[in-house]
Amino acid sequence: MYSLNNKKYKNKGKLIDKADILNIEGFMMGSKNKIFKIDGESIKDIRVVDTKLASSLVSKQVFKKYNKLINYLTELLTSDDDSGESCRQALNQIERFRVEIKTKYRKFLKQKELETMSKQLIILQKEAHKKMIEIAEKLNEYKNENKRSK
Repeated sequence: MYSLNNKKYKNKGKLIDKADILNIEGFMMGSKNKIFKIDGESIKDIRVVDTKLASSLVSKQVFKKYNKLINYLTELLTSDDDSGESCRQALNQIERFRVEIKTKYRKFLKQKELETMSKQLIILQKEAHKKMIEIAEKLNEYKNENKRSK
């Protein structure tokens, strides 16, 4: 059983089921493998309900993921892949990151942080599209040369 100590909730101080806690809006902190020890109790899941407090935690976590993504995308876009697979991977990673931000973290992040990430991702997305177009043009040119030589 669990206890809530927040004025907003009607069950304040009363024991409630885990299912009720899972329905509370907030940011899940910690990982699935990490267990925190607080006053001798093992705590696996911590949900931060205060948006101001959660904002800094989310911002830190998202920017860590964002920086990893930027490094990965830069590596993909600078690779010498002629099939265009790296560009498709880059576009998929960008879209996956955007969906994750939209569904999990948007309400905790500031507009300025969202815009900063969005601008950089748009630039990388355009670069990936540009590279895919170049690869497609080279492939078409190569096919046309083979048709002429036959």
